[in-house]
Amino acid sequence: MSKLKKHIVREMNLWEHNQANELAKIRASQRHLIYNLIAYVSISVIEYWLAELSKSQTLRADAFNNLSGIISTFLLMMGLHIAQDIDDDDIAGVEMPDENENILGGDQRIQFIRWRYETVFSLVTAVIMLVIAFDVVIDGIKALLNPANRVVPQPVALIGAGIASVIMLVVWFMNRRAGQKLQNAALLASAQDSLADAFTSIGTMVAIAGALVFDIAWLDGVTSIIVGFFILYSGLKIFFQTSLNLVDYFDPKAEKEYREAIRKVKKVHQVAELKAHYNGNVVSLDATVIVDGKMTILESYQLSEKIERTLRKKFGIVDTDISFIPDPHSFSDKDVKGHF
Repeated sequence: MSKLKKHIVREMNLWEHNQANELAKIRASQRHLIYNLIAYVSISVIEYWLAELSKSQTLRADAFNNLSGIISTFLLMMGLHIAQDIDDDDIAGVEMPDENENILGGDQRIQFIRWRYETVFSLVTAVIMLVIAFDVVIDGIKALLNPANRVVPQPVALIGAGIASVIMLVVWFMNRRAGQKLQNAALLASAQDSLADAFTSIGTMVAIAGALVFDIAWLDGVTSIIVGFFILYSGLKIFFQTSLNLVDYFDPKAEKEYREAIRKVKKVHQVAELKAHYNGNVVSLDATVIVDGKMTILESYQLSEKIERTLRKKFGIVDTDISFIPDPHSFSDKDVKGHF
């Protein structure tokens, strides 16, 4: 077997290894999210039931806040399920051409598309959170404007807020530990959301306690509006972040670091173009570099593989596609045959 064939085999094996590692992380994340789902369902049911008993608008708002957690967790699990379905011959019912599987890198493109479903479902989650937020805020305003609805909640509301606070802190700890272990951005982001939900539940508990101690009827309604705006803020944050990912936006500072790393590779004269892409949690990159115009195809291929190894080692970029432009100063017109 020639050196080139051996290299291609190694590259294909490396891709299979990287894909297997990513899929293992996705499966572990999916199993972990089941515990999140159970926690969110338990909290929402308990809080909503106790909110009805205690007539607490704040506890009801927190129940809806955790309802958005149920929806987001479920949608994320659906996205992760699609992302790991590598044996399927279609995507969302649309068939993929079989010949792509026989081309080096063809199956990578298909897998990258699958991994982007995680971002799509995150966007759907954000929209649902916005709807829930508006509902909570409107109900809170109605409660404030209607004196008959201004009531001091019953002490039982404290139980619901206390239970929710403890459970969400446990969920946050589990998400953070698992996210760091698996290096999974989705779980780390979920950990931040869980911590925010925990603080919301703690704030709910403090507000209910304040209304009970000081006998302030309007405090419960005001706090429910604040919780509603918190859900709105969280939803907008997720919406804008996922929207940027879907429209192929990438952090310019990170791209600048990638550009500098490529420019330092020997035989690269200049980096003409560079674009990084998010494929779920995986980063891929396309770049066009200026090189010696007399470089052979074999030399350029070796250079592209060297660049890919550099970026993979330094930044963890899974796939790098390099295009070449001849440096105008490296050849003369007499070296050119035909037209460009």
